[in-house]
Amino acid sequence: MKNIKRIGVLTSGGDAPGMNAAVRAVCRTALTRGVEVMGIYRGYSGLIEGDIRPMEIRDVSNVINKGGTILYSDRCPEFKYKEVRAKGIENCKKLGIEGIICIGGDGTFQGATRLTEEGVPCIGIPATIDNDITSTDNTIGFDTAMNTVIELVDKLRDTCESHARCNVVEVMGRGAGDIALNTAIASGATAVVVPEFPHNDDSICKRIKRAKELGKRNFIVIVSEGVGSEYAPALAKKIQDDTGVETKFARLAHIVRGGNPTLKDRILASKMGVYAVEELLRGNSNKVICERNGDICSVNINYSHIIDRMYKEKLEEGDLDQFTPEEIERMKLELDEKRSELLALYTTENKINL
Repeated sequence: MKNIKRIGVLTSGGDAPGMNAAVRAVCRTALTRGVEVMGIYRGYSGLIEGDIRPMEIRDVSNVINKGGTILYSDRCPEFKYKEVRAKGIENCKKLGIEGIICIGGDGTFQGATRLTEEGVPCIGIPATIDNDITSTDNTIGFDTAMNTVIELVDKLRDTCESHARCNVVEVMGRGAGDIALNTAIASGATAVVVPEFPHNDDSICKRIKRAKELGKRNFIVIVSEGVGSEYAPALAKKIQDDTGVETKFARLAHIVRGGNPTLKDRILASKMGVYAVEELLRGNSNKVICERNGDICSVNINYSHIIDRMYKEKLEEGDLDQFTPEEIERMKLELDEKRSELLALYTTENKINL
């Protein structure tokens, strides 16, 4: 174990329910090991501005159940510049911070990698409602966001049933359809549209007509924001024009980010927070904590970046040069598994929701 005396912890990017549970786990684990903890407020912005304060055991009492982040968050695009990062690194030196646990998404991990390369060891914890970190099965906040969506859609369904209406509901997820696919099944949606699979508006209208003929009065169509901001409102108009069913559009937007984390997110965040501190104390850095098949593990952040690019078909020339053929093959197998799981969800939705 490495003799680390003081670490920092920050939350960055979009907030996600369960971030506080992760911060709590990081603090409690480190403090009980005799390692001091410094809370870095407002993410990388706070790091470069010196908004950093000591954290004690009681500072994280009664936060495991709270949404948002007690450390606050910020997007700091200027952190990509070395001269800006140098201010943060200097603050670490002044305060004796020997490593940082960085809680957030892909942008957060890019900052963590640069800090590690420049002398401040970092470990990343994936917290994003979108579940778009390919190297982990689940990200902190994903489960809570899905539960929020189905709660809201259930309320919309009440009105749809009363008035024989359709609601086209756009949910968050950035470029990933995980939230949309899962909530479409759980809410009994008539159809779902996600960026991972081709969609046909005429086919959706035919499905609604068929369901209406079978006596259905309420119709829900879940759309992932990843297909484009103009798509869902246009689909709502087309459905009403083609089927004669009164159709409303609802964009759930940032309300999906808030709320108390579910049991699943509290447990996941706690396990990842403990593991992150232990990795740092083992002398490891530039790692992202992952859940794979129910187990907590870690992978190199560079590996996480590249498998994300592979999945999103955004690979650039030379991206794979740093990996062995065995590692590349492992990436491909993981991607095949991810695609198979999504296809299974999509197939299930199409079979049962009429």
